[in-house]
Amino acid sequence: MSSPTGVPDDDAYWQRPDPSSAQPAPPPAVTPRPAPRDDYPGPPRADPPPASWRPPTIAQPPPPRSLPGQDMDALDDAEGSARTVTYGVGLVAGAIAVILMCLLCARAMF
Repeated sequence: MSSPTGVPDDDAYWQRPDPSSAQPAPPPAVTPRPAPRDDYPGPPRADPPPASWRPPTIAQPPPPRSLPGQDMDALDDAEGSARTVTYGVGLVAGAIAVILMCLLCARAMF
């Protein structure tokens, strides 16, 4: 079948072929695939490891060392001062952001 020439009709591609035209050749016969072979013997057997393959172990580990004592009041004071610095930096950054937004919006409006 040759492609049509000229402006094609939108539905011409989907129309049934003319019954008086030659029938297409049948599809080629599918050859069967050979069955897979199941004669794989598997991986070779490994030799067992020697009896002394593990590292030596210590029967009794030493007792854990004691940790130094903690000053809870000093830790609370350090956390409070760190919180104050963090809030201060956040407030300054927020104020700068608000000022920049006001400047940009004012410039866009005027």
